[in-house]
Amino acid sequence: MSGTLYVVATPIGNLADSSPRSIDVLRSADIVACEDTRTTRTLLAHHGIEARSVALHAHNERKAGEKLLRALREGSSVALVSDAGTPAISDPGALLVAAAHREGLRVVAVPGPNAAIAAYSASGFAAESFQFLGFISAKKKDSLRQLDVPWPVILYEAPHRVLETVSALLEHCGPDREIAIAREISKKFEEIARMKLADAPGWLAAGAHRQQGEFVLVLGPGEGRGPEAADAERILGILLQKLPPGEAASVASKITGVPRKALYASALKRST
Repeated sequence: MSGTLYVVATPIGNLADSSPRSIDVLRSADIVACEDTRTTRTLLAHHGIEARSVALHAHNERKAGEKLLRALREGSSVALVSDAGTPAISDPGALLVAAAHREGLRVVAVPGPNAAIAAYSASGFAAESFQFLGFISAKKKDSLRQLDVPWPVILYEAPHRVLETVSALLEHCGPDREIAIAREISKKFEEIARMKLADAPGWLAAGAHRQQGEFVLVLGPGEGRGPEAADAERILGILLQKLPPGEAASVASKITGVPRKALYASALKRST
């Protein structure tokens, strides 16, 4: 019989967040596939686990994945982990999981810590849906347009870019849209603060420590743009690759029902 691929969530800071089930799976797995074996070794040692570990990261995922698939076919169990949180969520692992599904191998989720969900739950933005974008480029207009939606948006950001990104969000979204900034979730110096975007750059600049650590940004719901408008902008962007602005706006309007005038104005703005 073939083995099982376990997708195991691990702590994002506090090692006490390891679930008893995740510890059992890591202890019993034949192979632990790690984003960084040195990081995972700390977790395993904390729980007294001796396991065969192999590296599976962004630069070797295809090659390492082939070896792990072979092990699964031969009956070995594999526990997939990232450095922190849930694998394949803005972290390596999705290619291996997809390949396992294609081959009909058993895939089991071992749920647990996730920075995006933890930050969203502590943001206080009540909504029936939210959007997770992971890391985006705040320098690209198309990336910022993804924020123009009437529901919360969750972003990841690195410490050396967080002030620049928040400033770009302020310029694009306006001063009154709210944001929750979560840094170092579950760690000793955790901070979660909610404020208007107008106040966010100042909050980050208030102390050097405010721009250190791992960040999750949760934007509150935007105004005046429903899913139809968001789809129209996406379709318009595709059409503009082949058509002039007027024609692209007309076709996008017919497909989505969004007024041509608004789409044409957007097309002209994109071309400037």
